[in-house]
Amino acid sequence: MAAIEVIRNADPASLAPFDAVIDVRSPSEFAEDHAPGAISLPVLSDAERAVVGTIYVQESRFKARRIGAALIARNVARHLETALADKDGAFRPLVYCWRGGQRSSAMATILSEVGWRTALLAGGYKTYRRHVKTRLYDEAPPLKIVLLEGRTGSGKTEVLSRLSALGVQTIDLEGLAAHRGSLFGALVGTPQPSQKMFESRLLGALDAADPTRPIVVEAESSKVGERMVPPALWTAMAAAPRITLVAPAEARARYLAQVYADVTADRATFEASLERLPIFPGRKRIEAWLALADAGELETLASDLVAVHYDPAYDRTERRDPHPRLACVAMTGLGQADLDAAAREVAAVVAGLGR
Repeated sequence: MAAIEVIRNADPASLAPFDAVIDVRSPSEFAEDHAPGAISLPVLSDAERAVVGTIYVQESRFKARRIGAALIARNVARHLETALADKDGAFRPLVYCWRGGQRSSAMATILSEVGWRTALLAGGYKTYRRHVKTRLYDEAPPLKIVLLEGRTGSGKTEVLSRLSALGVQTIDLEGLAAHRGSLFGALVGTPQPSQKMFESRLLGALDAADPTRPIVVEAESSKVGERMVPPALWTAMAAAPRITLVAPAEARARYLAQVYADVTADRATFEASLERLPIFPGRKRIEAWLALADAGELETLASDLVAVHYDPAYDRTERRDPHPRLACVAMTGLGQADLDAAAREVAAVVAGLGR
């Protein structure tokens, strides 16, 4: 058997040399979080892992290991016949499990016997997770963050996506968190990733960015939906200068009526969101808003929400914000041409920061 290499770090440079990073944990463990670019080739399913664990605790360790070994052998055989069937002799995989124990060792041993140059991640996923926590919670990277802010409905997300096309560095927190950031921002039918997965996605975005150049981030609170922005980025965001988008209230109401149509169409979700308003507007107003949603009068509904909830909340935050504004980008509307023009103006401001 060829020697199995042991890798002790889970940073991008340590993972980059491998043709595949193989996560052999159960599917639910993989779904919660995994190393960037990892593929899921579980050696035990969730049900199998539960059965083996129960036998281990309630009957005997020997029986659990024997049954577990048989299950692992069958599952690895299936992976060799399917996902790994096209790999040639030069294939170089890195394997990890929860803490670098028996699951990954079993898979690595078999892959090594095949003849592939196989490596194990010492400490498994826990090593990777420590790397993420160190980077996002313990370090303070010198990020050049610029916040893109504006009242709700001013097209910040649309402009942010256009900035990327113009060559401006951006990080889309709402995209990473699968949430539109506001009280009504949940994506119907799309759950948010776990906090761990959100942090993995965020670290991947930060690693891909050039820290010597400005990075534009949409102004958010410290949480995007239920996902917390880690200190490494939040500290930089809190101190960052801002570029403000300014659009008429009527245009913002029309825009919100379109963007949040999925939320208002789901009455239970919409009603639950209204109940969570930080300043309760009163039962009569809640009933009136629900009636507008039921009647499909979404523009009127959005206009009321802007006037009663969103704009007052923005005004309260703005009064407490001491950080400089680099520019105010005035928009007469929120059509495609308006958004394109706003993105070009924002890009010009950001480009000027590097001069």
